[in-house]
Amino acid sequence: MERKNRKKIIVINLFLFALLFGLVSLNKEFIRPLLCQISFLKILTGCFPNFIATYIISIGFVNAVVIKEPKHSRLIVYISSFLVFTILTVEELRPMWGASTYYDSFDILANGVGALLSILTFELIVWKKKSKI
Repeated sequence: MERKNRKKIIVINLFLFALLFGLVSLNKEFIRPLLCQISFLKILTGCFPNFIATYIISIGFVNAVVIKEPKHSRLIVYISSFLVFTILTVEELRPMWGASTYYDSFDILANGVGALLSILTFELIVWKKKSKI
């Protein structure tokens, strides 16, 4: 059973990574150029990669916690989401990997929203599991 769970976690997280890459590429190549004339949409499409990266990376941890159900699962999800938020915010402030070219406070806000949404997703999954019992 343990091997099956590990394989399931890996497959789902690989799918999430591919989804992240695809969504960021789609935004960069098609959506952002199409909507850059409207200032509000330009901000949203500019922040989208930060939001989706924080959300999907955090959901990778949520995935593992939901499948394995460790003792302190809520704590693990909250801390991992906070760490993802922190790392991507530091990347925004001091670019290390070339993802960010200049500081944008909206990107930090998008990181926070992505982290919070991943926590809310976890809480929703837990609530749904409990309501089925």
